[in-house]
Amino acid sequence: MQNDKLTVSGMRPTGPLHLGHYFGVLKNWIALQQETEAYFFVADWHALTSDFADTTLIRHNIREMVTDWVAAGLDPERCVVFRQSLVRETAELSLLFSMITPVAWLERNPTYKEQQQQISGKDLGNAGFLCYPVLMAADILMYRPYGVPVGEDQLPHLELTREIARRFNSFYGATFPEPQALLTPAAKCPGLDGRKMSKSYYNGIFLSDSFEDIGKKVRGMFTDKARLRKSDPGNPGVCNLFPYHLLLSTDEEQAEVRAGCVSANLGCVDCKKLFLKNLKVFLTPLHERRILFTEKPGMAEEILAIGNEQARAAARATMADVREKMGL
Repeated sequence: MQNDKLTVSGMRPTGPLHLGHYFGVLKNWIALQQETEAYFFVADWHALTSDFADTTLIRHNIREMVTDWVAAGLDPERCVVFRQSLVRETAELSLLFSMITPVAWLERNPTYKEQQQQISGKDLGNAGFLCYPVLMAADILMYRPYGVPVGEDQLPHLELTREIARRFNSFYGATFPEPQALLTPAAKCPGLDGRKMSKSYYNGIFLSDSFEDIGKKVRGMFTDKARLRKSDPGNPGVCNLFPYHLLLSTDEEQAEVRAGCVSANLGCVDCKKLFLKNLKVFLTPLHERRILFTEKPGMAEEILAIGNEQARAAARATMADVREKMGL
């Protein structure tokens, strides 16, 4: 049975979280925990699809990510925070889904092709990387939610999850709902080099960065490549920095930056100073919560232990239904 008030989403622990994660994902999660029964999982099995050769940092990354989540505003008393690999039923459901999922569905996944082309230095030719949408379907459908918070780039993955649910239901009877996409409002967060901000590209401003490190990064950040001198008129529409003013600056400040850039009365250095001022205002509460959290050793593990039990209870109920439907 679908839970009409439940949402589920996850994130891979492959490194520190950056501003793109906050504005693209966490901001929406924080709102959802106020409105729904929200499940958020640390996708450590998914991390192995690209980082299987070296797992030495995975436990550290898990702790750091949960710390970033809580610092950003997730409240474990309002949502279920758990670790994917410690809900073993998920692996069983993924295996069963793999039996009914055509390989062609996986090969047409646009992200599969895109990441193989763009990410160098990692072996992405493993079966786990090809099949990760099946595992993702298990992650989602296990809790039979009504909705999944995603960005537009994740819509093909969610549609595949819906297709797997339909195919399972057609073979074995109504078991899984077809969860709806809860689209995260678009938030453009360019990386320091102009590409998408990504841990894989090492071009991010991370939530845990010190203000000293952030200052160095921002001062070297690309802006409008066509604006070589302060006296040259700029174009906020192509500037790498201006999207952050849309996220962090007031309407009045945005208007001043736009007018000053176009008229060449405001230089990129001054524009960056304003961004740094507003970024500090935004990040200071996150940093303060992070310090309080890290002063309590074992808190991340404690949060996950409680969430793991809650997630396992839901998973056991789903798998009992699945096994009955499949005659296993």
